[in-house]
Amino acid sequence: MTPRAPALQTFLSSVHDALAASDLDRAGSDAIGRIYAALETPGSPGSGKAQRLAAVDSSLPDALAAARRHSTAMAGIAYAFQALEPSLYWAPRSASGPHASANWLEGHANAMIVGPGGVESRNDMQIGVSLMAPHVRYPDHTHAPEEVYLVLSPGRFQHGESGWFEPGIGGTLYNEPSIRHAMASDASPLFAIWLLWVERPVRRP
Repeated sequence: MTPRAPALQTFLSSVHDALAASDLDRAGSDAIGRIYAALETPGSPGSGKAQRLAAVDSSLPDALAAARRHSTAMAGIAYAFQALEPSLYWAPRSASGPHASANWLEGHANAMIVGPGGVESRNDMQIGVSLMAPHVRYPDHTHAPEEVYLVLSPGRFQHGESGWFEPGIGGTLYNEPSIRHAMASDASPLFAIWLLWVERPVRRP
């Protein structure tokens, strides 16, 4: 078994600590428990291929600065991510969807950290980030795996039949499997970490 890269482990540990201290609901906490239990066994090293997009160059510095100013915990994640970021492959979402803003395609970027195409390759989970320039509305979308967000910036989210809400820097939210959801930035970039548990969860009695 290949040991996990120190920069990746530092990032994963800082995210875990922030989630453990958050007000994440029971379903979200259970999902995080499954993910981090599986992470005790490292996956395979990724391909090492990296790519940056214009949206990253223009918006990531401001997003990380906002996180660093917010709290010690968020600063720790921001610095850990900054160390890891040169090894990431940034790309736009492969498909659009309802209600995307006209500037959505060039105004956003996603990167896989753990999962297919990530720094650590594995199929039981996906951990990555989404970055959006100011005034971008991400399309409505769904996916089968349950998902937890850790938000590192200002920005609005919506899921299911909810209205738009702002978790705030350090805020969290849980998306149940296949729920419709979206996000939008306002005057500041939106930057969020997402964690998806791909393996089917065990249902509680």
